[in-house]
Amino acid sequence: MTDSNSTDSNSTGSNSTETARALLLHCLDEAIAAAHPARCLVPHLPAPGQGRLIILGAGKAGGSMAAVASRFYREEHGVDPSRIVGLAVARHGYGEEAPMIRMVEAGHPVPDQAGIDATIDTLKIAADAGPDDDVLVLLSGGGSANWIAPAGDLTLTEKQAITKALLRSGAPINEINCVRKHLSRIKGGRLAMMARNARSILTLAVSDVPHDDPAVIASGPTVPDPSTLADARAICERRGIPLPETAKALLNDPLNETPKAGDPAFVRAEYRIIARPIDALEAAAAAAAAAGYEPVMLGPDVEGEAREVAAEHAGMAREMAAAGRKVAIISGGELTVTIKGEGHGGPNQEYALALALALDGAPGILGIAADTDGTDGGRGEATDPAGGLVDPTTLARARAAGLDPAAMLADNDSTKFFATIGDLVQPGPTRTNVNDCRIILVG
Repeated sequence: MTDSNSTDSNSTGSNSTETARALLLHCLDEAIAAAHPARCLVPHLPAPGQGRLIILGAGKAGGSMAAVASRFYREEHGVDPSRIVGLAVARHGYGEEAPMIRMVEAGHPVPDQAGIDATIDTLKIAADAGPDDDVLVLLSGGGSANWIAPAGDLTLTEKQAITKALLRSGAPINEINCVRKHLSRIKGGRLAMMARNARSILTLAVSDVPHDDPAVIASGPTVPDPSTLADARAICERRGIPLPETAKALLNDPLNETPKAGDPAFVRAEYRIIARPIDALEAAAAAAAAAGYEPVMLGPDVEGEAREVAAEHAGMAREMAAAGRKVAIISGGELTVTIKGEGHGGPNQEYALALALALDGAPGILGIAADTDGTDGGRGEATDPAGGLVDPTTLARARAAGLDPAAMLADNDSTKFFATIGDLVQPGPTRTNVNDCRIILVG
């Protein structure tokens, strides 16, 4: 159950505002539930073959996917544990007990040593796959940070610095992952190359990226990589990413290019997406419709600077309010924040703060923006907030608490803003990840 820990708003808001706030949280709950592996994974799990079943998982849903798979093979098929080799890596705080599958928690969004150690073991397991073995890859967003195996002489410290610089640059996820793939021994199809002797490789993925591109989800470890070394170099130059000599050497080495379509490693590889951002948004839309709101779907692939998109959506909401419409404006995708201040936050919290400023207390309009994985930017802790909630009293309550909303937006300090007024959205680890969910109720 998601939670906005508001206190004073509960005592000052009208009944209609409180009803709408509760509906926003309910819609978000429905969105998250629709994309949880407990609901969507089992229909896609294959029956075990005659050889070993090698289960490799990564990402924010890595723990829950591993737990579902473990129950399936133990309870539905009674598979002897000796026939299963399993290792899953999830973000710290996102692991789940999954008998027969070793569970490791590692850093996100900045990788750590636990991720490196687990990824090295993952590569060894994949390389050991034989012609009678089936490899099942359970993949979700967050896998790019959890499966971390720097190529060449690149160190963990150097990889962490590059990751932080990319995150601060405002680069979209496809650009970030392009660079990651060309500095890695597992990303960009390289896991499939390691497991190329297996009888089959089946990847079941929870998508968290715009357009559901398998090459971008968790940096595409089991699919051909359409991006190139030249693309990665151009991104680093355009974004002003400082690179150590070890990284420059990798990005200038033609032998370090990722495998492309047509490589024999992908002949026996299959890829299925089992949950998409649109699934979550449609669940939120159904909940809003059941409460009497007309859903206005902007789609799951919205991108752009968080504060700019918020201003655009606020204008849309004002127009619909002026027309007397009762609507729920729903959007997903992954917004970006170009960090220029010293505060803390994330794209959903920044969007919500910018939305509050753009709406300026407009009556009858409320909004919520949250990451379905349960954490929005932040410091990599499982307790980080997922987003923020906005109602017509937001700015008044903030100013009464001594806050300057515009100054805090300029300082990228959205977490402090919403924490102070009690409107952080904090569901805790949801153990799934289908990107952002933003809902604006009008009327």
